[in-house]
Amino acid sequence: MRTFSVLAALAVITSLAAATPAMAQAGQPRQVQIVALDECDPATFNAALGPDFCHNIALAPLGFATTLEDLFAKAAAGHPDPGWDFEPDQVTIKKGGVVSVVDQGGELHTFTEVAKFGGGFVDGLNHGDATVPECAGGFAKLGVARTRVLQGSRFDINGLSKGKHLFQCCIHPWMRVEVNVK
Repeated sequence: MRTFSVLAALAVITSLAAATPAMAQAGQPRQVQIVALDECDPATFNAALGPDFCHNIALAPLGFATTLEDLFAKAAAGHPDPGWDFEPDQVTIKKGGVVSVVDQGGELHTFTEVAKFGGGFVDGLNHGDATVPECAGGFAKLGVARTRVLQGSRFDINGLSKGKHLFQCCIHPWMRVEVNVK
């Protein structure tokens, strides 16, 4: 048994050593995943925004939740809730690759490309920042509506040109990601 373990370990080490130069030559990944997170409180969000608006999956087992009132208060004070975030904040991908956004939070988000980071279409969450043109009009604007990421769903983006691309949530504008395409 011990001989098998040593041989298996050597085989893994040898394969990793051989794969490292190949991985370095491959360069940037062809697919990256961005995770949208939030900790909405179902009782306060659903009371104000409608039944089943918030589906906070972390609340029951872990007890994490932010009330709708607290979300607006924190944003107004210039300290947006860190539980609302895109992770990671910056990624690099090979040209022709796919950026896959997965909403593991409790509510709806957008993943909208913007020329410059700024405010979203919900004034009370902007902390005085002007709404960026790409978010103006909210979901009535087809460009924003197409970037919706519903709770529990995935949104894929491909065909990005080389260079830096900025994405933000048009609802929660502090949720931001920089995508570098090489």
